[in-house]
Amino acid sequence: MSHLFSPLRLRSVTFPNRVFVSPMCQYSSEEGMPNEWHFVHLGSRAVGGAGLVCVEAAGVTPAGRITPWDAGIWSDAHARAWKPVADFIRAHGSVPAIQIAHAGRKASCNKPWLGGKPLAAAEGAWETLGPSAVAFGHYPAPRAMTVAEIHATVDDFARSARLALDAGFEVVEIHGAHGYLLHNFCSPLSNLRDDEYGGALANRMRLPLEIARAVRGVWPADKPVFYRISATDWFEGGWDLAQAIELCKRLKDAGIDLVDTSSGGNIHDQKIVLGPGYQVPFASAIRREAAIPTVAVGLITDAVQAEQVVAHGHADAVMLARASLRDPYWPRHAAKELRVDMPWPDQYKRADVGPLGR
Repeated sequence: MSHLFSPLRLRSVTFPNRVFVSPMCQYSSEEGMPNEWHFVHLGSRAVGGAGLVCVEAAGVTPAGRITPWDAGIWSDAHARAWKPVADFIRAHGSVPAIQIAHAGRKASCNKPWLGGKPLAAAEGAWETLGPSAVAFGHYPAPRAMTVAEIHATVDDFARSARLALDAGFEVVEIHGAHGYLLHNFCSPLSNLRDDEYGGALANRMRLPLEIARAVRGVWPADKPVFYRISATDWFEGGWDLAQAIELCKRLKDAGIDLVDTSSGGNIHDQKIVLGPGYQVPFASAIRREAAIPTVAVGLITDAVQAEQVVAHGHADAVMLARASLRDPYWPRHAAKELRVDMPWPDQYKRADVGPLGR
């Protein structure tokens, strides 16, 4: 019996297995809209057998995108455009999810394959926002948000969650990691405020918790809400695992069902110690100390490794990014390696199609 390929139930949603596809920016949208690229990219991974397929970080506002080509979900038109994608994922046996995000001080950038640097004014750059006017490395310093803008951002996340529900997604994930806005507020290295949103840990956690409560308040009680966290800044004096565990305890109280556990991204000169499964200990510690389900991410690449993460209780599921990009059928190949019989969707069972490598 494989632990990796056992079902996972959160609220009323049952994930057929514990191999999830991470939200991965595709930089292929216009005005935040999905297109044929997203349909094929996400749909193929549902057919490939993933238990959950998550749409990339979708901006809650146009200014909340990393690049002008990021996905978004801030209007009824976006919800309508995403609906066929969510429907296809569901129809092929996976659970459709979407990550909602605000890039904060790391917004207004170019595509990675065009250098990924902050846009110049002539390229359509826009003003970035953050808790304080503290730059990310060589990026332009953001403008410190007013309290009114902070409150409006809570409303933006709640609106995007409602639109995600209209689009047919069964899981919404709040992006609080990788040096984007919510992570900016959590870290004492990027948040130098002296009001109710800065200083003490309780104040730095205030915005993420307000957003978590607002999203939970508009999301159906029978459907789960995830939160992606960076467990550490990988930099002395910054956000660390102990603070992350405290946030996760509060997130659980706010109704968050699972913590998607990543790390880093907030400090330009971070000192990450890379290695296979290097972030699994963070997921394990949060699962144990905060008593909340977690998903492990980061350099999880082979079936036995993924099986051990779940079987040993380090996390409740794994999320694959680069491994899934390289092989949309990774779950099916992993199931074969672990000697698990994973059925194909009905339309692949026709006699003229054949077993497709089973």
